[in-house]
Amino acid sequence: MNLPLTMNESDLPGLPRPPAGTGAAESRRSAWVAALKSLVLPGLGQWHNGELDKAAWLLSGFALCSVPGVAVVALWLPSAAMLPALLLLLMATLTLWLGGVVDAWRVARRARDAAAWPGPGTSIGTGARVLWRQPGITLLILLLCDGVALPLLTQAVRQHAVASFRIPSASMAPTLWPGDIVFVDRRYACIGCAAPVRRGDVAVFAYPDDRTVYYVKRVIGLPGDLVRVAGAQVWVNGEPVPAVDAPMPPAEALARAVTPPGARAPAADLPESTVAPGHVFVLGDDRARSTDSRQFGGVPLADVVGRVRQVWWSHGPDGVRWDRLGRVVR
Repeated sequence: MNLPLTMNESDLPGLPRPPAGTGAAESRRSAWVAALKSLVLPGLGQWHNGELDKAAWLLSGFALCSVPGVAVVALWLPSAAMLPALLLLLMATLTLWLGGVVDAWRVARRARDAAAWPGPGTSIGTGARVLWRQPGITLLILLLCDGVALPLLTQAVRQHAVASFRIPSASMAPTLWPGDIVFVDRRYACIGCAAPVRRGDVAVFAYPDDRTVYYVKRVIGLPGDLVRVAGAQVWVNGEPVPAVDAPMPPAEALARAVTPPGARAPAADLPESTVAPGHVFVLGDDRARSTDSRQFGGVPLADVVGRVRQVWWSHGPDGVRWDRLGRVVR
């Protein structure tokens, strides 16, 4: 018996013909599955379509824009460029994400002939699924990327480069207002860090009485310094330290400020004392209402986790405070 040199699926002996319209229905279903996968994780829809290289580029671009990109903006760009750069990063991230969804849908729709019946991604006669379309493989990739890789990348950036903190209280007014969200430089006060602790820095540290809580105060005294406080007046090594002169937050914002855990009544005067080795003396800029080293003593240098760099967002009872966005903290 003579057989044709090429055979269509319908020519194979013993293989039933697919119902009419099955290919189009499978194409539509595959396109929506690809789009939904890309919506869950950028690049996953391209993986579904077999475009493994494109999937890797999309996922890498999304990860770099969303985490390390923010660190670059926060640490190395001038303050005037911070807000435009953050907006560009947001637009790039959304473009990669939504563009990947549309691309996955279109490619899957165009590949209707490749998704041969009896099912998308199966080989004729054997029913063996293509590797990248197996549900278990898809779930494994999702867990590795969303559950392991991206969280580890985010944690590494937060621990060693830059972190974001929200200011709930008014103890650092007028420098920091309740509702400010600030970038904190984590390359600070650590072994091998280029930025040592200096007087006048606005630092974030673990609260000595509850190390799960973070406080933000201004460093007034370094190890060995002589510090004296009388009311709102402060002297370090016999030299007066003037209070910060800047506009205070509106009364409504001060009224809604949150009292941080561990806050105590304002301290009385502090006689001249020496800052212990390996410690710093910290005060709130609102010296009359701050819980600081006058109450809980010096802060170990090992507990200082970063220096406040700038305000990247601020919102209060009056709405968004546009004039504070990008403000460098000094």
